[in-house]
Amino acid sequence: MLRIDGSKGEGGGQVLRTSLALSLVTGTPFTMTNIRAGRAKPGLLRQHLTAVKAAEAVGAAEVSGAELGSRELTFHPRALAAGNYHFAVGTAGSATLVLQTVLPALLAAKAPSTLMLEGGTHNPAAPPFDFLARAYLPLLRRMGADVAATLDRPGFFPAGGGKFRVDVRPQALKPLSLMSRGRVLRREAKAVVSMIPFDVAKRELETVGSLLELRPDQLRPEELKRGQGPGNALVVEVESEHVTEVFTGFGERGKRAETVAEEVAAEVKRYLNAEVPVGEHLCDQLLLLCALARGGEFRTLPLDGHALTQLETMAHFLDVKVDVGEVDRDVRDVVVRG
Repeated sequence: MLRIDGSKGEGGGQVLRTSLALSLVTGTPFTMTNIRAGRAKPGLLRQHLTAVKAAEAVGAAEVSGAELGSRELTFHPRALAAGNYHFAVGTAGSATLVLQTVLPALLAAKAPSTLMLEGGTHNPAAPPFDFLARAYLPLLRRMGADVAATLDRPGFFPAGGGKFRVDVRPQALKPLSLMSRGRVLRREAKAVVSMIPFDVAKRELETVGSLLELRPDQLRPEELKRGQGPGNALVVEVESEHVTEVFTGFGERGKRAETVAEEVAAEVKRYLNAEVPVGEHLCDQLLLLCALARGGEFRTLPLDGHALTQLETMAHFLDVKVDVGEVDRDVRDVVVRG
Protein backbone atom coordinates (compact mmCIF):
# COMPACT_ATOMS: atom_id res chain seq x y z
CA MET A 1 0.00 0.00 0.00
CA LEU A 2 1.29 3.43 -0.97
CA ARG A 3 1.81 6.01 1.75
CA ILE A 4 1.28 9.58 0.55
CA ASP A 5 1.89 12.81 2.42
CA GLY A 6 -1.00 15.14 1.60
CA SER A 7 0.95 18.21 2.72
CA LYS A 8 3.36 17.92 -0.21
CA GLY A 9 3.21 20.33 -3.13
CA GLU A 10 0.34 22.83 -3.04
CA GLY A 11 -0.95 21.18 0.13
CA GLY A 12 -4.64 21.21 -0.83
CA GLY A 13 -7.23 18.84 -2.20
CA GLN A 14 -5.51 18.11 -5.49
CA VAL A 15 -3.21 15.47 -4.02
CA LEU A 16 -6.26 13.65 -2.67
CA ARG A 17 -8.34 13.87 -5.86
CA THR A 18 -5.51 12.75 -8.14
CA SER A 19 -4.62 9.91 -5.77
CA LEU A 20 -8.23 8.72 -5.72
CA ALA A 21 -8.47 8.91 -9.52
CA LEU A 22 -5.26 6.97 -10.12
CA SER A 23 -5.97 4.48 -7.35
CA LEU A 24 -9.23 3.61 -9.12
CA VAL A 25 -7.57 3.31 -12.54
CA THR A 26 -4.58 1.26 -11.38
CA GLY A 27 -6.20 -0.67 -8.53
CA THR A 28 -3.47 0.56 -6.17
CA PRO A 29 -4.49 1.11 -2.52
CA PHE A 30 -3.06 4.03 -0.56
CA THR A 31 -2.98 5.69 2.82
CA MET A 32 -2.81 9.48 2.92
CA THR A 33 -1.77 11.55 5.93
CA ASN A 34 -1.75 15.31 6.49
CA ILE A 35 -4.73 15.82 4.17
CA ARG A 36 -4.98 19.48 3.10
CA ALA A 37 -2.39 20.44 5.70
CA GLY A 38 -1.57 23.61 3.77
CA ARG A 39 -5.07 25.05 4.07
CA ALA A 40 -6.63 27.30 6.72
CA LYS A 41 -9.14 24.52 7.49
CA PRO A 42 -7.15 21.30 7.06
CA GLY A 43 -8.72 17.88 6.63
CA LEU A 44 -11.68 16.78 4.53
CA LEU A 45 -14.30 19.41 3.75
CA ARG A 46 -17.66 18.50 2.26
CA GLN A 47 -16.53 18.57 -1.38
CA HIS A 48 -13.50 16.38 -0.60
CA LEU A 49 -15.61 13.93 1.36
CA THR A 50 -18.05 13.77 -1.57
CA ALA A 51 -15.14 12.98 -3.90
CA VAL A 52 -14.06 10.18 -1.55
CA LYS A 53 -17.60 8.79 -1.38
CA ALA A 54 -17.91 9.00 -5.16
CA ALA A 55 -14.62 7.13 -5.62
CA GLU A 56 -15.74 4.58 -3.02
CA ALA A 57 -18.93 3.88 -5.00
CA VAL A 58 -17.26 3.72 -8.42
CA GLY A 59 -14.43 1.50 -7.16
CA ALA A 60 -16.37 -0.70 -4.69
CA ALA A 61 -13.64 0.40 -2.31
CA GLU A 62 -12.86 -0.26 1.32
CA VAL A 63 -12.33 3.10 2.99
CA SER A 64 -11.42 4.30 6.46
CA GLY A 65 -11.14 7.89 7.62
CA ALA A 66 -13.94 9.19 5.38
CA GLU A 67 -15.29 11.78 7.80
CA LEU A 68 -15.53 15.56 7.83
CA GLY A 69 -12.31 17.04 9.15
CA SER A 70 -10.36 13.80 8.80
CA ARG A 71 -6.67 14.30 8.05
CA GLU A 72 -5.93 10.65 7.29
CA LEU A 73 -7.54 8.30 4.78
CA THR A 74 -7.03 4.72 3.67
CA PHE A 75 -8.50 3.78 0.30
CA HIS A 76 -8.51 0.27 -1.22
CA PRO A 77 -10.41 -0.12 -4.53
CA ARG A 78 -11.80 -3.54 -5.40
CA ALA A 79 -13.46 -3.29 -8.83
CA LEU A 80 -14.64 -0.56 -11.19
CA ALA A 81 -18.40 -0.39 -11.50
CA ALA A 82 -20.16 1.51 -14.26
CA GLY A 83 -23.66 2.73 -13.50
CA ASN A 84 -26.02 5.61 -12.88
CA TYR A 85 -24.65 7.76 -10.07
CA HIS A 86 -25.91 10.78 -8.18
CA PHE A 87 -23.39 12.69 -6.09
CA ALA A 88 -24.39 15.81 -4.16
CA VAL A 89 -21.83 17.92 -2.33
CA GLY A 90 -24.50 19.39 -0.06
CA THR A 91 -22.75 22.78 0.00
CA ALA A 92 -21.34 25.16 -2.61
CA GLY A 93 -18.22 22.99 -2.82
CA SER A 94 -17.15 22.24 -6.39
CA ALA A 95 -19.10 19.48 -8.13
CA THR A 96 -16.78 19.71 -11.17
CA LEU A 97 -13.85 18.57 -9.02
CA VAL A 98 -15.91 15.58 -7.87
CA LEU A 99 -16.44 14.71 -11.53
CA GLN A 100 -12.75 14.91 -12.35
CA THR A 101 -12.03 12.51 -9.48
CA VAL A 102 -14.10 9.65 -10.91
CA LEU A 103 -14.13 10.39 -14.66
CA PRO A 104 -10.82 8.63 -15.48
CA ALA A 105 -12.11 5.46 -13.81
CA LEU A 106 -15.44 5.55 -15.62
CA LEU A 107 -13.58 5.89 -18.93
CA ALA A 108 -11.84 2.61 -18.04
CA ALA A 109 -15.02 0.80 -16.94
CA LYS A 110 -16.72 -1.91 -19.00
CA ALA A 111 -20.04 -0.16 -19.61
CA PRO A 112 -21.45 3.37 -20.00
CA SER A 113 -22.25 5.53 -16.97
CA THR A 114 -24.40 8.54 -16.22
CA LEU A 115 -23.57 11.02 -13.48
CA MET A 116 -25.82 13.61 -11.88
CA LEU A 117 -23.75 16.02 -9.80
CA GLU A 118 -25.00 18.74 -7.48
CA GLY A 119 -23.15 21.50 -5.67
CA GLY A 120 -21.12 24.44 -6.88
CA THR A 121 -20.68 24.77 -10.63
CA HIS A 122 -19.02 28.21 -10.58
CA ASN A 123 -16.53 28.35 -7.71
CA PRO A 124 -13.32 30.25 -7.05
CA ALA A 125 -10.27 27.93 -7.03
CA ALA A 126 -12.09 25.25 -9.07
CA PRO A 127 -12.82 24.72 -12.77
CA PRO A 128 -16.26 26.21 -13.55
CA PHE A 129 -18.71 24.34 -15.76
CA ASP A 130 -17.85 26.65 -18.71
CA PHE A 131 -14.22 25.48 -18.55
CA LEU A 132 -15.34 21.86 -18.30
CA ALA A 133 -17.66 22.07 -21.29
CA ARG A 134 -15.67 24.35 -23.60
CA ALA A 135 -11.99 23.62 -22.84
CA TYR A 136 -11.55 20.31 -20.99
CA LEU A 137 -14.11 17.94 -22.54
CA PRO A 138 -13.35 18.88 -26.20
CA LEU A 139 -9.71 17.88 -25.66
CA LEU A 140 -10.79 14.72 -23.88
CA ARG A 141 -12.99 13.86 -26.87
CA ARG A 142 -10.05 14.53 -29.20
CA MET A 143 -8.16 11.89 -27.22
CA GLY A 144 -10.88 9.39 -28.06
CA ALA A 145 -13.23 9.70 -25.08
CA ASP A 146 -17.00 9.89 -25.50
CA VAL A 147 -18.15 12.27 -22.76
CA ALA A 148 -20.96 14.84 -22.84
CA ALA A 149 -22.00 17.30 -20.13
CA THR A 150 -25.25 19.26 -19.78
CA LEU A 151 -25.82 22.06 -17.27
CA ASP A 152 -29.22 21.91 -15.59
CA ARG A 153 -28.73 24.95 -13.36
CA PRO A 154 -25.67 26.91 -12.20
CA GLY A 155 -24.72 27.12 -8.54
CA PHE A 156 -22.53 29.89 -7.16
CA PHE A 157 -20.55 30.13 -3.95
CA PRO A 158 -21.75 30.39 -1.18
CA ALA A 159 -25.29 29.15 -1.98
CA GLY A 160 -24.42 26.18 -4.20
CA GLY A 161 -27.44 24.36 -5.60
CA GLY A 162 -26.03 23.81 -9.09
CA LYS A 163 -26.70 20.64 -11.04
CA PHE A 164 -25.32 19.03 -14.19
CA ARG A 165 -25.38 15.69 -15.99
CA VAL A 166 -22.48 13.82 -17.55
CA ASP A 167 -22.77 10.82 -19.88
CA VAL A 168 -19.67 8.64 -20.19
CA ARG A 169 -18.99 5.87 -22.70
CA PRO A 170 -15.77 4.01 -21.86
CA GLN A 171 -12.89 4.46 -24.24
CA ALA A 172 -9.13 4.11 -24.08
CA LEU A 173 -7.38 7.48 -24.34
CA LYS A 174 -5.04 8.23 -27.23
CA PRO A 175 -1.97 10.47 -26.95
CA LEU A 176 -2.52 14.15 -27.72
CA SER A 177 -0.21 16.59 -29.52
CA LEU A 178 -1.05 20.23 -28.90
CA MET A 179 1.98 22.35 -29.68
CA SER A 180 0.22 25.25 -31.42
CA ARG A 181 -3.10 26.97 -30.88
CA GLY A 182 -3.26 28.22 -34.48
CA ARG A 183 -5.09 31.38 -35.44
CA VAL A 184 -7.42 32.95 -32.90
CA LEU A 185 -10.92 32.59 -34.37
CA ARG A 186 -13.14 34.11 -31.70
CA ARG A 187 -12.97 36.00 -28.42
CA GLU A 188 -16.01 36.57 -26.24
CA ALA A 189 -16.67 37.82 -22.73
CA LYS A 190 -19.76 36.83 -20.76
CA ALA A 191 -20.74 38.33 -17.41
CA VAL A 192 -23.32 36.32 -15.46
CA VAL A 193 -25.19 37.67 -12.45
CA SER A 194 -27.73 35.98 -10.20
CA MET A 195 -29.64 37.88 -7.53
CA ILE A 196 -27.26 40.85 -7.65
CA PRO A 197 -27.54 44.15 -9.58
CA PHE A 198 -27.32 43.82 -13.37
CA ASP A 199 -25.02 46.85 -13.31
CA VAL A 200 -22.23 44.58 -12.01
CA ALA A 201 -22.25 42.63 -15.27
CA LYS A 202 -22.23 45.81 -17.35
CA ARG A 203 -19.28 47.26 -15.43
CA GLU A 204 -17.28 44.06 -15.73
CA LEU A 205 -17.87 43.88 -19.47
CA GLU A 206 -17.07 47.55 -19.98
CA THR A 207 -13.71 47.10 -18.23
CA VAL A 208 -12.71 43.76 -19.77
CA GLY A 209 -13.86 44.95 -23.20
CA SER A 210 -11.64 48.03 -22.98
CA LEU A 211 -8.59 46.09 -21.72
CA LEU A 212 -8.89 43.32 -24.32
CA GLU A 213 -10.12 45.60 -27.15
CA LEU A 214 -13.34 43.65 -27.64
CA ARG A 215 -16.21 44.88 -29.79
CA PRO A 216 -19.71 45.38 -28.34
CA ASP A 217 -20.92 42.21 -30.12
CA GLN A 218 -18.23 40.26 -28.23
CA LEU A 219 -19.63 41.29 -24.83
CA ARG A 220 -22.60 39.37 -23.44
CA PRO A 221 -24.31 40.20 -20.13
CA GLU A 222 -26.57 37.49 -18.71
CA GLU A 223 -28.98 37.69 -15.79
CA LEU A 224 -30.18 34.39 -14.35
CA LYS A 225 -33.81 34.71 -13.30
CA ARG A 226 -33.90 31.37 -11.50
CA GLY A 227 -30.25 30.88 -10.69
CA GLN A 228 -28.89 29.72 -7.37
CA GLY A 229 -27.34 32.88 -6.00
CA PRO A 230 -26.35 35.43 -5.18
CA GLY A 231 -23.45 35.04 -7.55
CA ASN A 232 -21.40 36.56 -10.36
CA ALA A 233 -18.94 35.13 -12.87
CA LEU A 234 -17.00 36.81 -15.65
CA VAL A 235 -16.01 34.31 -18.36
CA VAL A 236 -13.69 35.06 -21.28
CA GLU A 237 -13.49 32.44 -24.00
CA VAL A 238 -10.66 32.36 -26.55
CA GLU A 239 -11.35 29.96 -29.41
CA SER A 240 -8.41 29.14 -31.67
CA GLU A 241 -7.97 26.70 -34.54
CA HIS A 242 -6.67 23.88 -32.33
CA VAL A 243 -7.92 24.65 -28.82
CA THR A 244 -10.40 26.71 -26.82
CA GLU A 245 -9.33 28.26 -23.53
CA VAL A 246 -11.64 29.65 -20.85
CA PHE A 247 -10.71 32.23 -18.20
CA THR A 248 -12.98 33.03 -15.26
CA GLY A 249 -13.19 35.54 -12.44
CA PHE A 250 -15.74 35.63 -9.64
CA GLY A 251 -17.39 38.50 -7.87
CA GLU A 252 -16.92 38.62 -4.11
CA ARG A 253 -18.39 40.76 -1.38
CA GLY A 254 -16.36 43.99 -1.19
CA LYS A 255 -14.54 43.37 -4.50
CA ARG A 256 -15.21 45.93 -7.25
CA ALA A 257 -16.52 44.67 -10.58
CA GLU A 258 -13.67 46.51 -12.29
CA THR A 259 -11.11 44.58 -10.22
CA VAL A 260 -12.65 41.24 -11.23
CA ALA A 261 -12.43 42.28 -14.87
CA GLU A 262 -8.85 43.55 -14.57
CA GLU A 263 -7.68 40.25 -13.08
CA VAL A 264 -9.32 38.16 -15.81
CA ALA A 265 -8.00 40.45 -18.54
CA ALA A 266 -4.45 40.14 -17.18
CA GLU A 267 -4.70 36.34 -17.30
CA VAL A 268 -6.03 36.42 -20.88
CA LYS A 269 -3.29 38.82 -21.99
CA ARG A 270 -0.57 36.63 -20.49
CA TYR A 271 -1.95 33.64 -22.38
CA LEU A 272 -2.28 35.49 -25.68
CA ASN A 273 1.15 37.13 -25.44
CA ALA A 274 2.89 33.81 -24.76
CA GLU A 275 1.31 32.35 -27.93
CA VAL A 276 0.82 28.96 -26.25
CA PRO A 277 -2.22 26.70 -26.73
CA VAL A 278 -2.55 25.57 -23.10
CA GLY A 279 -3.13 27.92 -20.17
CA GLU A 280 -1.96 27.19 -16.65
CA HIS A 281 -5.29 25.83 -15.37
CA LEU A 282 -5.69 23.42 -18.28
CA CYS A 283 -2.06 22.31 -17.92
CA ASP A 284 -2.42 20.15 -14.80
CA GLN A 285 -5.59 18.56 -16.26
CA LEU A 286 -3.74 17.64 -19.47
CA LEU A 287 -0.80 16.23 -17.55
CA LEU A 288 -3.07 13.61 -16.01
CA LEU A 289 -4.87 12.82 -19.27
CA CYS A 290 -1.60 12.39 -21.19
CA ALA A 291 -0.22 10.18 -18.41
CA LEU A 292 -3.32 7.98 -18.63
CA ALA A 293 -2.91 7.86 -22.42
CA ARG A 294 0.75 6.89 -21.94
CA GLY A 295 1.88 9.70 -24.17
CA GLY A 296 1.35 13.24 -25.33
CA GLU A 297 2.91 16.65 -25.76
CA PHE A 298 1.76 20.23 -25.38
CA ARG A 299 3.09 23.77 -25.11
CA THR A 300 2.10 25.82 -22.09
CA LEU A 301 3.02 28.57 -19.65
CA PRO A 302 5.51 27.92 -16.81
CA LEU A 303 4.12 25.19 -14.57
CA ASP A 304 2.42 26.47 -11.41
CA GLY A 305 2.15 24.77 -8.02
CA HIS A 306 -0.87 22.71 -9.05
CA ALA A 307 0.93 21.29 -12.10
CA LEU A 308 4.06 20.47 -10.10
CA THR A 309 1.90 18.77 -7.47
CA GLN A 310 0.21 16.79 -10.23
CA LEU A 311 3.59 15.54 -11.47
CA GLU A 312 4.63 14.47 -7.98
CA THR A 313 1.36 12.68 -7.27
CA MET A 314 1.22 10.89 -10.63
CA ALA A 315 4.67 9.45 -10.00
CA HIS A 316 3.30 7.43 -7.06
CA PHE A 317 0.93 5.48 -9.33
CA LEU A 318 2.13 5.60 -12.93
CA ASP A 319 5.42 4.68 -14.57
CA VAL A 320 5.55 7.57 -17.00
CA LYS A 321 8.30 10.02 -17.83
CA VAL A 322 7.50 13.72 -18.09
CA ASP A 323 9.99 16.15 -19.58
CA VAL A 324 9.47 19.90 -19.19
CA GLY A 325 11.61 22.03 -21.46
CA GLU A 326 12.03 25.79 -21.30
CA VAL A 327 11.42 27.41 -24.68
CA ASP A 328 11.69 30.92 -23.31
CA ARG A 329 10.83 32.78 -20.12
CA ASP A 330 7.05 32.31 -20.49
CA VAL A 331 6.85 29.12 -22.56
CA ARG A 332 7.34 25.45 -21.64
CA ASP A 333 7.14 22.29 -23.74
CA VAL A 334 5.78 19.26 -21.90
CA VAL A 335 6.37 15.75 -23.24
CA VAL A 336 4.82 12.67 -21.58
CA ARG A 337 6.08 9.19 -22.42
CA GLY A 338 4.64 5.89 -21.18
